[in-house]
Amino acid sequence: MQSILIIEDEEKIARFVELELKHEGYAVEKATDGRTGLTLAESGNYDLILLDIMLPGINGIEILRRIRRESDVPVIMVTARDAVMDKVSGLDMGADDYITKPFAIEELLARIRVTLRKKKDSAAVQSSVLHCSGLTLDANRFKVAYNGIPIELTAKEFALLQALMQNKNIVMTRDNLLSNVWGYDYVGETNVVDVYIRYLRQKIDEKFKTKIITTIRGVGYVIKED
Repeated sequence: MQSILIIEDEEKIARFVELELKHEGYAVEKATDGRTGLTLAESGNYDLILLDIMLPGINGIEILRRIRRESDVPVIMVTARDAVMDKVSGLDMGADDYITKPFAIEELLARIRVTLRKKKDSAAVQSSVLHCSGLTLDANRFKVAYNGIPIELTAKEFALLQALMQNKNIVMTRDNLLSNVWGYDYVGETNVVDVYIRYLRQKIDEKFKTKIITTIRGVGYVIKED
């Protein structure tokens, strides 16, 4: 269940939004002043925060500024103020969206769904990017780089490196790598893994004068990272 924190000093609005969100299946907590809201935001594990600008104690812009020092949790600013500079300040400070009062609850719910979906999509993209020992592998864009310098790999070299990076600090046997990269039904030279490891070493270890891929004699290969 996704959780949402409401920081809103108008109790009737906070209660109304809380009931609607619970009806939609969200877990909800709320705060009616800035200090309590900031404490909850910093200590809680929320999927999204609805944040008013005009709050007693600490205003919403300051709360957002402090949140962004520690977290990228999605924040939708909810406020009666619709001045351009208020919107600019909130968005520049890291707000994900902005809605002004009075608002239709259907619009707010739609904005929440869109913001949560963007966060999910962003997390999925990030999970496709692997980092290890100076290497960066982007599975979605089929790109590899060492300390920012692009490395050209064939499809099989890329898949082999990806398997090693996905299992960094874990020794992968030749059979493991054959299954992961060439498939269980592979029929061919049994030393194909060793051949492609040599190709990777030529393009990475030898080119950049490093030692990323380690051989575990009699077992297999591993990419280590402290």
